[in-house]
Amino acid sequence: MTLAAQPSSALRILCRTTAAVALLSLAPLSGALAEVMPTKDSAPLAPRANDPAWARADALVKQMTLDEKITYLHGLFPPNAKPAPADMIPSAGYVPGVPRLKIPTLRETDASLGVANQVEQRKGDVATALPSGLALASTFEPKLAYAGGAMIGAEARAKTFNVLLAGGVNLTRDPWAGRNFEYLGEDPLLAGEMVAEQIKGVQSNHIVSTIKHFALNAQETGRHVMDAQIDEADLRESDLLAFQIAIEKSNPASVMCAYNKVNGDWACQNDFLLNKVLKRDWNYPGFVMSDWGAVHSTVKAALAGLDQQSGQELDTQIFFGDDLKAAVARGEVSQARVDDMVRRILHGVITSGLMDDPTPATAQPIDYDAHAKVAQSVAERGSVLLKNDRDLLPLAKTAKKIVLIGAHADVGVLSGGGSSQVRSVGGAPVEIPLNGGEAASFVRVTWHASSPLEAIKAAAPGAEVVYVDGKDPAAAAAAAKDADVAIVFAWHWQTEAQDAPSIALPDNQDALIDAVAAANKNAIVVLETGGPVLMPWIDRVGAVLQAWYPGQRGGQAIARLLFGEVNPSGRLAMTFPKSADQAPRASAPGFAEQAAIDDARRADKTVPGIKGFPVKYVEGAAVGYRWYAQRKLTPLYPFGYGLSYTSFAYKNLKVEDAAGLKVSFEVTNTGKVAGADTPQLYVTAGKRAPMVRLAGFEKVDLAPGETKRVTLTVEPRLLADYEASKPGWSIAAGSYPLYVGRNASEPVLTGKANLKAWSRKP
Repeated sequence: MTLAAQPSSALRILCRTTAAVALLSLAPLSGALAEVMPTKDSAPLAPRANDPAWARADALVKQMTLDEKITYLHGLFPPNAKPAPADMIPSAGYVPGVPRLKIPTLRETDASLGVANQVEQRKGDVATALPSGLALASTFEPKLAYAGGAMIGAEARAKTFNVLLAGGVNLTRDPWAGRNFEYLGEDPLLAGEMVAEQIKGVQSNHIVSTIKHFALNAQETGRHVMDAQIDEADLRESDLLAFQIAIEKSNPASVMCAYNKVNGDWACQNDFLLNKVLKRDWNYPGFVMSDWGAVHSTVKAALAGLDQQSGQELDTQIFFGDDLKAAVARGEVSQARVDDMVRRILHGVITSGLMDDPTPATAQPIDYDAHAKVAQSVAERGSVLLKNDRDLLPLAKTAKKIVLIGAHADVGVLSGGGSSQVRSVGGAPVEIPLNGGEAASFVRVTWHASSPLEAIKAAAPGAEVVYVDGKDPAAAAAAAKDADVAIVFAWHWQTEAQDAPSIALPDNQDALIDAVAAANKNAIVVLETGGPVLMPWIDRVGAVLQAWYPGQRGGQAIARLLFGEVNPSGRLAMTFPKSADQAPRASAPGFAEQAAIDDARRADKTVPGIKGFPVKYVEGAAVGYRWYAQRKLTPLYPFGYGLSYTSFAYKNLKVEDAAGLKVSFEVTNTGKVAGADTPQLYVTAGKRAPMVRLAGFEKVDLAPGETKRVTLTVEPRLLADYEASKPGWSIAAGSYPLYVGRNASEPVLTGKANLKAWSRKP
């Protein structure tokens, strides 16, 4: 979901923006494919033999009146809902239930990184703020994804919510994309495995989780009007594969469709995505809810597979209310399809456990201290040590003077912006409003109250620890000159609803880092960013720690990492380019046009919104590290990269390929301290477009001198071609090179697999 609750003044801006965008979205798209109307009713698409939940949902549907069914197919946006139901919580959404049948009211909250409360629509209501999705993905630990999901789900339930708009799994195709920080990296296996565990954790609390945004929500610029264009096989082997893996492993109760078009049709009325792929090919039994403000029709959307309109006040009209009822009366949408829509919602409500274990009627106590430990663990295990010359880290506690510079490190750590924004326990010491653009109505640049300065003082009680704001590079250099170590906290803020203008650090920070590095040979950079950034100063600093957006215990986690109380073990879930032009797109298509519109509106000029435009994903399935390998580009830091305070060796590779592919090997901690390593298996496969593919990974914790054998069993679709003409997956018999590496660009053990021909349906 995106457009969360706002105060009344911001709501006026939001409503104008939403209405303008919605009207513009009806205009023909230049260069886009023609929209395709579903040719037949889509109900029922997935007969559920031997599915008790399906039968139970069907029995309930048979007892409902048409009006009760229609009511369950469209939800309110609480800030705009008038009149507001008495039991509605200020939040993302509300769908009235059917009390006589004990069908629960759905109370929906944003939840990517915690129970969201973006601009404090619920005064005083705080929640635990996890680190960013990229930090979680960089742990390479599905068990931590489960723990984070379970924690968020527990807090949501305690606050009486029962639907979490969680499960963001869109692949991070571009380094500047505004929502990269929410998502789980560039690889379909890693992203799919991690989000599956997150969803399982959420639903362990007997509440509904979504998976989103289906599909190709890969940029924020023009997200309401852009047309994502990609070949079917490429889409199946990349973004859709991440969704497919996750859905199979976690059974999310709902799928949320995206704002954008995909190959000519809006994602929320896209017959190919919703009916053909999701409900027919994957036999998905749950329901498709729209993103907030993403519905464009009644009949077409219903027939194309959309089951529920969310945040109805943000669309141009209530498409799934009286309009849908009238369409049924006219015979344009069958009663069977309406029944299917409701049955799917109820299936999700039943399988999540919500039907039999309703959420409490009143708020329950929350163990925030215990939950904070989950957030801190993700920050500690997901931060990535990028550079460590001369073993500058870990810092000695005998240091006499430590200078911290920049990024409000005296009071807190940076958070990403948008619908995922959590009002964290401890508060927000810094909040900066935006001065225009779509994001301004529901986003502030926010820091969580977790002070690196205070945490470092606690870690080094014998040292003089001082903070300099970094606004003046010369003053910062002077402060750093006589320190034992100078730590520059650098930031790059990203948010939903707008893409970054570039991946360069803003506000003259490159000059700041250069000045500090020139003044002190023991200069360290801690990066608080939503994704990759350029580092023109990389050769002049001693160490770099990628801390991402580290959540509400970020200050403590950073201090423990810097002083070696925790050994860094994160591995990059996204490639860091050397220069912007290494990536498939150096900047967001449409960014200049949108920036000009925003500037004009800041000057109180009435101008139309951005017109629709195509974005052609020329890299196809070669997302991230695959792109760099195909183009023979050397990035600044490759996918899977990360250093440690110890060292690891791999040996004794064994490849078993008689029935599928299984690879095993030994990992030994060859250093002097305990640490965790994440060996990665890569296989070069695909006859349609040969490319290197992550085929397996496992994080292992090892004491000094300890050895463990790791066994990785490969999911065949990771190596397969998707053939739309069949349709289905296939692997040609033959020899396939593979390697076990420290990252995508650093093979250690090499071998080959002799695979038999293999195929399966979509």
